[in-house]
Amino acid sequence: MDPLLAVARAYNLGVIEDACEAIGAEYKGRSAGTLSDAAVFAFYPNKQMTTGEGGMILTNHTDWDMLFRSMRNQGRDVFNAWLNHTRLGYNYRLDEMSAAMGLVQIQRIEALLTKRAQVADWYNERLAEIDLIERPHIAPSTTRMSWFVYVVRVRPPASRDDLMQRLAEVGIPSRPYFTPIHLQPFYRDMFGYQPGDFPVTERLGAVSLALPFSGVMTEAQVDYVCEHLQAAILETSAA
Repeated sequence: MDPLLAVARAYNLGVIEDACEAIGAEYKGRSAGTLSDAAVFAFYPNKQMTTGEGGMILTNHTDWDMLFRSMRNQGRDVFNAWLNHTRLGYNYRLDEMSAAMGLVQIQRIEALLTKRAQVADWYNERLAEIDLIERPHIAPSTTRMSWFVYVVRVRPPASRDDLMQRLAEVGIPSRPYFTPIHLQPFYRDMFGYQPGDFPVTERLGAVSLALPFSGVMTEAQVDYVCEHLQAAILETSAA
């Protein structure tokens, strides 16, 4: 973030921080979500904490705050008369029940993050012994990791897609993480992107694998995943 913020200051640009998957994380001792002009968090059910759906915007800029509140409230300004819309807006209001759930969740956030960190530690220990699997790398500037998903890279000659199929056969769900954005149908149709336009991104998209991960996983479940992953690698690499 520091190099990005330096460029923004040099050119008088605003910075909106995507912290949707980083609640509780710290960059050089500073909390994710506090590093820029505004930050966004997401509370979908698979996130570290949830409100069922929805998210939150943080900012210290009063004028931005007024704009955000207006845009999420159908374009009404804070001091506008009833149903008087001064800009294009949206119905993005978080309902009271979801907000109440979020308040309870945020009181448990340390416990939720600790449980996820434990599951990640189990994975890190077991996957260190499995050839052809590259574990997640945590940058030195990250002083606290907030685990949202656990994604590995599959090295040749093993095949990510073959591993997914073998894992599925024993009841272990896994997912590619992610298909490169420029190869999504909308972007290809709208902008004409083709395979080969961004080879590094495409290579990573072809080898990245999200393993089952949540704060309620047990050590035995992590063992089960890793044992079958290792077996699948041996089978597919030998084929």
